[in-house]
Amino acid sequence: MDFELVGEMTQIETIASGSSVRDRARLRRHYGPGRWGKLKGRALIRLVDGTIRLGEIHWYEAHGIGKREFKLKLPFLD
Repeated sequence: MDFELVGEMTQIETIASGSSVRDRARLRRHYGPGRWGKLKGRALIRLVDGTIRLGEIHWYEAHGIGKREFKLKLPFLD
């Protein structure tokens, strides 16, 4: 599902970090070594049809590399 972040991320929390991240080997291959973590937060998003909704977003992040592979989790929160 394609989407665009409209607002700022809020309620950010870590789901997993370090060796607890299941996709760590793949992330290192694609983006490079780092202390990978999986995070989640809430933000306003714009869907392909133009609808703006509040959704929960999951992503991977490492210091020096940044945020990668955003995923929208359903159902919507609003």
